[in-house]
Amino acid sequence: MTKKTSKDSPKAGAKKTASRKDSKDSVPAGKPGVRASGEAHADAAHLRTTNNALVDHAYLTEQEFGVVAETLQRNLATTISLYLKFKKYHWDIRGRFFRDLHPAYDEFIDMIFPSIDEQAERLVALGGSPAAAPADLERYSVVRVPQETVRDARTQVADLVQDLSRVGKGYRDDSQTVEEANDMATTDMYNQYALTIDKIRWMLQAMMDDEQMN
Repeated sequence: MTKKTSKDSPKAGAKKTASRKDSKDSVPAGKPGVRASGEAHADAAHLRTTNNALVDHAYLTEQEFGVVAETLQRNLATTISLYLKFKKYHWDIRGRFFRDLHPAYDEFIDMIFPSIDEQAERLVALGGSPAAAPADLERYSVVRVPQETVRDARTQVADLVQDLSRVGKGYRDDSQTVEEANDMATTDMYNQYALTIDKIRWMLQAMMDDEQMN
């Protein structure tokens, strides 16, 4: 009787296959692309890091990148949501302020729209990957896009002023946060975005002083 060798054994073959797969999918601890745990690493590159062994965070440490990436992911989702909210109100507005707000909302969109791509590309440049599916926007954004129709001008403007106050403060806070994480370039970006958001907020707040809007 011929004795089966380990080469002919199905179990032995399966074991070798599993070993090769584990080696391929795993990333050595302590190297770029290491699998992150918890919610600290919010960007897509750290949600599933298989095949991300070549992720390079430039001059940032892994910990510093985690801090910066969290702010970029949140602000990216927030800006996209703010864009959608302006568009929603642009479509919904009715009444005597239609001719004022309908075009104004598109003007404000033009002011914030470039920052969407800038924030996403900044995250990529630092070795991250933006999460931008609808569920991701809902998860990370501090702005909520209404599902119901809102036609009243004052209701729209008051809601946007409240959102812009929160977004502007967020940029100022995040500017300090990323500065402490040694990312001065992102600090400069956030300062400019805060300036733009403050300007839009001022314009909308000024419209609420019109007695006819009460």
